[in-house]
Amino acid sequence: MRKKYSGLVAAIVSVLIGISTVLVALTNAAPANTASTAATSGGVKVAYYNQWSIYQNAFYPKHVDTSGMASKLDYLMYAFANIHPVDLTCFEANKAANQDENDPNAGDGAGDSYADYGKSFDASSSVDGTADAWNDPIVGNFKQLKQLKAKHPNLKVLLAIGGWTYSKYFSDVSATDAARKKFVSSCIDMFIKGNLPKQNGFGGPGTGKGVFDGFDLDWEYPGGGGHVGNHASPADRDNFTLLTAEFRKQLDAQGTADGKRYGLTAAVAAGQDKIRHYETNNLGNYLDLVNVMTYDMHGAWDAKGPTNFQDPIYSRPDDPMTPVPPGNGKYNIDAAINAWIKGDSSYGIPGGFPAKKLTVGFPFYYRGWTGVPAGNSNGLFQPASGPAAGGPYSGNVPGIRMYKELLGLVDNPSRTFFDPVAQAAYFYDGTNWWGGDSKQSIQAKVDYLHCKGLGGAMMYSLENLDPASTLFHHLVKAVDGSASNCTPPTTTPTTTPTTTPPTTTPTTTPPTTTPTTTPPTTTPTTTTPPSGTGVINGDFESGALSPWTCTNNLGSIVSTPVHGGKNALAGAPSSSDNAQCSQAITVEPGRTYTLSAWVNGKYVYLGVTGSGTSDTSNWTAGTGGAYQQLSTKFTTGASTTKVTVWVHGWFSQGPYNADDITVK
Repeated sequence: MRKKYSGLVAAIVSVLIGISTVLVALTNAAPANTASTAATSGGVKVAYYNQWSIYQNAFYPKHVDTSGMASKLDYLMYAFANIHPVDLTCFEANKAANQDENDPNAGDGAGDSYADYGKSFDASSSVDGTADAWNDPIVGNFKQLKQLKAKHPNLKVLLAIGGWTYSKYFSDVSATDAARKKFVSSCIDMFIKGNLPKQNGFGGPGTGKGVFDGFDLDWEYPGGGGHVGNHASPADRDNFTLLTAEFRKQLDAQGTADGKRYGLTAAVAAGQDKIRHYETNNLGNYLDLVNVMTYDMHGAWDAKGPTNFQDPIYSRPDDPMTPVPPGNGKYNIDAAINAWIKGDSSYGIPGGFPAKKLTVGFPFYYRGWTGVPAGNSNGLFQPASGPAAGGPYSGNVPGIRMYKELLGLVDNPSRTFFDPVAQAAYFYDGTNWWGGDSKQSIQAKVDYLHCKGLGGAMMYSLENLDPASTLFHHLVKAVDGSASNCTPPTTTPTTTPTTTPPTTTPTTTPPTTTPTTTPPTTTPTTTTPPSGTGVINGDFESGALSPWTCTNNLGSIVSTPVHGGKNALAGAPSSSDNAQCSQAITVEPGRTYTLSAWVNGKYVYLGVTGSGTSDTSNWTAGTGGAYQQLSTKFTTGASTTKVTVWVHGWFSQGPYNADDITVK
């Protein structure tokens, strides 16, 4: 369903929310009109903040504050923690997960303690405007989350455990009473009591206390069906309930000692073939909320199509999807919610989960195809030549893009379509077809949750948004309101759209250039760009590092391989240091610059900090033994005259080279 890549692999693939499987919701056609029911108003607002957001997307906890999102959220889920493959406990590590979806051990032992509590934030990037110090007990996201909570005391931050890559051992830690007690105790000790292991020069007993207000269990999925290699058992259904009960018991005991109540939630499947492996009638006794992942219902894992909605409320009568065994349902939100609340006998689902504890999931990303003919409904239910091109901020994975990577399309009324029967949006430019949310489909889904008396909305995930956080603010406004009409749609599909597709076919998925994370808010007063490269010794032809500095002396000058001239920079990351080399350069306020470098190696990152707006970065997973150019744009703040440019590799991933680094 939501294919969430956990830990370091997600840092490497930049929020690969999912690539390869359809794991979600289902149902029959839209119901006939029935009498309207009274709607509720308001609701809880839950959003995920991914551990790896700080890398390619340069989206820091500070942005959750300055965007206005933190003040409007009830829960922020920090994703994800992993389960130790041998000890079957919570743990921390610096190890990249394997990106190969066919590797059954992809997430074994993987984690990112550097992002969690080892990365230093400067004053311009921190929530409270102060720079991290070398002798702070912890730094990284954990410290920033504490600052975010101090500024927004009503915000609860929960640690999400599992996700797509890190769910392999949930079945094992749930299998026996002893295993459950051991696992839960280890998670509370590390992340509630805050006894973080000493890594990256930070951590230690009690250093992480106060970061988290509980846990979010993201087991994908009880009974199987998740990542290749995940352990599964017929007993998972009962054991997941027992695991939630153990979490609730130990969290309550810790809460008594700490004088507070700790939260416990779960992200769960929306497909009947998955829901049948939950005790829907018992989980409500232990969980505060269940966040139903009502998206990823269709996508370009079906490479040739047909195109179909990512998150429809209902199914159209002509939906081409093959029903999901052992019943006859098709994927949609209404079937998923009804299965949790009322049950579905054809799948052996008892129902019985309290409606007020259910949230509907909203994706801030899109799934798409290319080579799609218009057909009768602007590409809907049509064949495709393959997945649409991916985007750099979402790892260049075919078939998926973030909202901010589709600006010009998903915010263009002439290319936005809404199906009144499915109550779902899609976007079509004459060649590329994308499924996901528009403002109209968000309103329809929020009206639905109000009419069903549900608990609220869950959003995945914040780094996908544009600088204005457009979808977030529209969604929150809708949730804070109520539904004006609780009458379901008719079953007659509408084939005549309210808008028409473009008369010419674009050559590529717009935009053709990657927008910067935060565009300048004002127009620069001059038009002539600054002269020179802005970087001193960026070609390393001086034969010395200066004025570059490299952490722990892990950088050096080499004569081979080089991109140009006689010399290049070589970095040698270790198991505890990414060998970052940096220098401070002079810039002009209120200007847009491009930082470029030629790099060679595996997992090489290039970026800037201290811009005074939003710092940016770029990366490559590997250059295949030859130099490759990386670049990223950044805009300086109104009073910014110095920024720091940097390049680094990744922990234990081998040496890297950089050459001809410029800022123009």
